[in-house]
Amino acid sequence: MITAPTITTTSDITLITLQNCPSDLSFTADVFRKIAGFGVDVDMISLAPTHGAFTSISFTIADNDLGKILAFTSDLHDNSNIKTIVSSGNCKISVYDQGMKNSPGVAAGVFAAAAKVETDIRIITTSEVDISLLVTAADFHETLDAIESSFKQ
Repeated sequence: MITAPTITTTSDITLITLQNCPSDLSFTADVFRKIAGFGVDVDMISLAPTHGAFTSISFTIADNDLGKILAFTSDLHDNSNIKTIVSSGNCKISVYDQGMKNSPGVAAGVFAAAAKVETDIRIITTSEVDISLLVTAADFHETLDAIESSFKQ
């Protein structure tokens, strides 16, 4: 297991979830093309498993970009069965290390640390070398401390 990963944080993040989206990947591409057209950077993206012809798409943006896409998400809701859920004021904790690639159990350790302090996790994204948790601002400091402490043991 790795012992000293790089842990970074970002605050003022909005999580947007679009429920009841068509599971057609061209719809997903179109959503992110339109968001890019508003000059909004998307960070974390999570696509739920399809349920028949439908899926849910969750993604994060900076809190200060929310106003730029509200008309778009309202339009989606007004012209389809897509429901938009918005949660602002969140924080992202990212654990990064190239050594994760060949170190089973790193994610389990990060999740256990967050569970120990009963973190309200909004979304998780991972890669071979990165684990990112979006947490509420209220849980941020305690979760960060727990994750940092878990790597000092």
